[in-house]
Amino acid sequence: MTAFFVDPDIAKAKTLSTEFYTEAKYFEKAKEKIFARSWQLIGDTSFVPETGDCYPINLLEHYLNEPLVITKDKQSQIHCLSNVCTHRGNILIAQACHTSNIRCRYHGRLFQLDGKFMSMPEFKEVEDFPRPEDDLQQLDTHQWGSLLFASLTSTRASSEFFDEMKQRVNWFPVEKLNFRPDLSKTYNVKAHWALYCENYLEGFHIPFVHAGLNAVIDYGNYTTELFSLSNLQLGIAKGGEDCFDLPRNSPDYGKQVAAFYFWVFPNMMFNFYPWGLSINIVNPISINQTKVIFLTYVFDESKLNAGAGSDLDKVEMEDEEIVENVQKGIYSRFYRHGRYSVTREQGTHHFHRLIAEFMNKE
Repeated sequence: MTAFFVDPDIAKAKTLSTEFYTEAKYFEKAKEKIFARSWQLIGDTSFVPETGDCYPINLLEHYLNEPLVITKDKQSQIHCLSNVCTHRGNILIAQACHTSNIRCRYHGRLFQLDGKFMSMPEFKEVEDFPRPEDDLQQLDTHQWGSLLFASLTSTRASSEFFDEMKQRVNWFPVEKLNFRPDLSKTYNVKAHWALYCENYLEGFHIPFVHAGLNAVIDYGNYTTELFSLSNLQLGIAKGGEDCFDLPRNSPDYGKQVAAFYFWVFPNMMFNFYPWGLSINIVNPISINQTKVIFLTYVFDESKLNAGAGSDLDKVEMEDEEIVENVQKGIYSRFYRHGRYSVTREQGTHHFHRLIAEFMNKE
């Protein structure tokens, strides 16, 4: 198995070996090495508005493909639980419902809404029962406003993934966001998931690929800031309009910020615009197929369709064309590594360093 290496000095570094994108064994390894060890968006509090509500989800369907259920117990606590019965593996909750307890339809095993085992018919003779493993596995969760996140293994604290973003935009009214399914979309991209992320992580391509975006973003003042497991690209508006009215306590006060583009390792993009938030979830399907889900949350309808946050569908189509061409190019016998622009590709270099770190861990 290849040990991936990306030099920490961006001026000396070569890009990640193309083996990572072209060999199926690394696509499979990344499931446990990267995705199971990170945090993922599982939904929002509107999924379980009342005590007793249960909402089933499939975490990164077609990749991790992990059956989970979000519940709200009698104390109004939200939980994310395994949706698989600890008796024989039956799926417990098939569709959103309201219930006082979770009962398996196969043999009647009963659980509380926090996952604790309650009872099981015909098990009086079973020795040393119940055990802790007879409870439903409860995942660590993290809530920000109405947004809910969970991790399958929680080897790294949620603070490492989200704190820099939350602190930087602590003035942003996350609690006022309204999910808009009518504005949310799903895109199928014929490329490896990491190639899609790499494209997002640098503004280097904006003048060459996105004429419309380049007309409103000041490319000369486009910056990237790196954190432990996330980074920020700051989009500055060319004009004074269609930008944030930032409070004085913001570190960006005085700047004409059109967009905060936050990326959280390995596959989540949080795009903050004056009208609200667009969350992009990059879901690997196969080694050369990716589903990208755009979730739209709005708090100011009057600012929709203006500035950097307008015409996102056009920007997406432009990105997909490029990324799908790169997908073809990485299979060339003449290409194995590239180099980084020191001033423009810090985000991509950071991403590659994290991939190498996670993939090399036992």
